[in-house]
Amino acid sequence: MKGKPMLYRYYGDTGKKVSALGFGGMRFKEIDDRQICVQMMVEAARGGVTYFDTAPGYFAAKSEEVYGEGFKELRRLGLPFFCATKTFKSKETDVRKEIDAQLQRMGLDKIDFYHIWCITNLENWRERKSNGVLEAFRKLKEEGLIDHICVSSHLIGDQIKELLMEGVFEGVLFGYSAYNFSIRQTAFDAITRHNLGCVVMNPLGGGLIPQNPELFEFLKTGKDESVVTAALRFLFAHERITVSLVGFGNIEEVREALKAANEYEPISTEQLEAVKSRASASFEGICTGCRYCDDCPEGIPIPKLMDAYNHKLLAKGEQQVLNRLKWHWSVDPAEAEKCVECGQCEEACTQHLPIIERLKEITDIKERLATEA
Repeated sequence: MKGKPMLYRYYGDTGKKVSALGFGGMRFKEIDDRQICVQMMVEAARGGVTYFDTAPGYFAAKSEEVYGEGFKELRRLGLPFFCATKTFKSKETDVRKEIDAQLQRMGLDKIDFYHIWCITNLENWRERKSNGVLEAFRKLKEEGLIDHICVSSHLIGDQIKELLMEGVFEGVLFGYSAYNFSIRQTAFDAITRHNLGCVVMNPLGGGLIPQNPELFEFLKTGKDESVVTAALRFLFAHERITVSLVGFGNIEEVREALKAANEYEPISTEQLEAVKSRASASFEGICTGCRYCDDCPEGIPIPKLMDAYNHKLLAKGEQQVLNRLKWHWSVDPAEAEKCVECGQCEEACTQHLPIIERLKEITDIKERLATEA
C-alpha cells in the first residue's frame, strides 16, 4: 500500500500500540469462502492493520473460524496482529466454556482484548455483574487467557459512568461516527477522561454513509475524497479514538479503507468542528440524538426509537428500522405503542420533529411486516 505508514495509537494505558484502522469480522460477504476471507485479512495486515475484532455471534461463530485460519496465515507471513473478541456470557462456568471454544477456533493461547459484549442498558449490566462476570474475567486475566478486560457498550448519555466506576475496564468498544457523534459525545468524553482504549464501531453508520453519499458530502475536507474516506478521516482526526473498526465485506472495501488510513493528513480542530457543525445542517429531518426527548412519562426510549427511524429515512427500507431496534438497541418496537400523545417529547425536540407520528409509523411497520411474513 503506497503512501505514508499506517497510523498507530496507544491503547489506553496498556502500553500496546495498535493500528488506527481496525478489521471487523461481522460483514464478510462470502463467509463460506475461507480463501477470500483470509485474503482480506492478509491484505489488511500488509497495509498495516494490527487490530482484528470478531465475536462468537458473527455468522454463528464462522467469523472466529475464519480468523483462526487468517491468524495462522499472518503468523506464517510474520505479520503482527492483536485479537479482540467478546462474550454474552456472565456466569463463570459459561464464560469459561465460551472462551475455551473461542481459543480453539482461532488457534490462540490467549485473547488480547476480551469484551463483555453489548451492554445496552444499566439493568442488563447489573444483571451480568450480579452473575459474576467481573470475577470471571479477572480470573481469566490472572490465568493469562486474556490480556485486557474490555466492554462493548451501547449506553448513551452519562450512563456509561456506572461501568467505568468499576475501575476494571481497560478499553471500551462503542458506536461513534459522523452520523451519530452527538448522541455518543458524553460517553466518549467519559472514556477519554479515564484514558481507556477507545474503539469505535460502525464508523460508516452501519453502511448508511456509503449508501447515501450526497447526504454526507459535508464530511469532505480534501479534493477527490469519497465519503468513505472522509468519514474515516473524520474519526482519525479524533486523537483520543484508538481504533476505528470497519466491518469489511470484500477486499475492495479493505483497500479503500487502507487508502484512507495510509494517505491520512491531519485536519485542524477548527476543520473538525466545522464538519460537526455542517452535520447538523445536513441532517434535515434526521434525529441527531440530542436526547432532550429522553424523559417520557410512559418510559418510552424515544431516542433509540428515533435513531432506528433514521434508518428508514436514510436507507429507505422499513426492515432496517426493526433490525436496528433488535440488533443494536435490544428494544422491542412494541415500546412505541405506549405513546399517549402527551406531546412532551415534541415540545422538547429542538428540531421540531414529528415524534408522535414516527412512533405510530414504527408500530405500523412492525404490524405490516409481521403480516407480510
